[in-house]
Amino acid sequence: MRLAYDPSHYRDNTNLKETIDAVARLGYEWVELSPRKDFIWFYEYPKVDKQLIKDLKRYCSDAGVQISSVLPVQQWSSPNEAERQAAVRNWKRCIEITSELGVDLMNSEFSGDKSRPLESEAAFVRSMEELMPIFEKEGINLNLQSHPNDFIELNTEAIRMIRAFNKDWIKLVYSVAHAFFYDDGIGDVAKHLEEAGDLLAHVLIADTLNHKAAFGLRYIINPPNANVTIHQHLNPGEGEVNFEALYRKLREMRFDGIVTNSVFAYPDKPEWSNELTLKSIREGLHI
Repeated sequence: MRLAYDPSHYRDNTNLKETIDAVARLGYEWVELSPRKDFIWFYEYPKVDKQLIKDLKRYCSDAGVQISSVLPVQQWSSPNEAERQAAVRNWKRCIEITSELGVDLMNSEFSGDKSRPLESEAAFVRSMEELMPIFEKEGINLNLQSHPNDFIELNTEAIRMIRAFNKDWIKLVYSVAHAFFYDDGIGDVAKHLEEAGDLLAHVLIADTLNHKAAFGLRYIINPPNANVTIHQHLNPGEGEVNFEALYRKLREMRFDGIVTNSVFAYPDKPEWSNELTLKSIREGLHI
């Protein structure tokens, strides 16, 4: 099992070297390269040259940290064809960067437009048809997660979409913080993992509150019909996810993929947050 850290707590106030050094200081040998303005940012073309790639490899080597995965988020499922094509161009560069870093795994989200699911699915399939030969040529695996407000939110539908491509190098990211979106407010984490089975390759650890609780009034939105989507990435124990059931099921499955600390809520006190979350992971998974 690879225990990794998503350094989103550090993305706005530290440079790449400081971020990698922080990952090592927090006790990790693996880092997930999530979006950041000075590398690969949400929906944008990567602002990366050969020197930056060389520097990042040196930072990681000096700190004793390896890159577990590169995480771009692009609108590759957009029903807007110009936006989709731009996203595919961005993805091609992201794949190239990942290959140059010597990393063999990328993970991402389905994206798209929740209000136009069929058009988004068609756009996603078109994008994948363009990109799959490049992934295979570069020898890079892909893990996908459904995300709140994506055209796919349900765990079952994410699994079906991945199986539709019938590629042994495309697998599932399970984000614990999305548990209540994965089954429309139930949050049965053990069932979700069981459904995923052999597709489960990566688990993101963070807690969240059930947005469907209190008769749908957990979050009171004005006006009531506003098109918003809410969730959190809290320390385990601060929300309503059943972490006992989650860890028990992962142990039963003898999960041997990537487990990532994916708490984003405390950029003002990341060390404190990591201490709580890392303790929960180690105790829960007996590592």
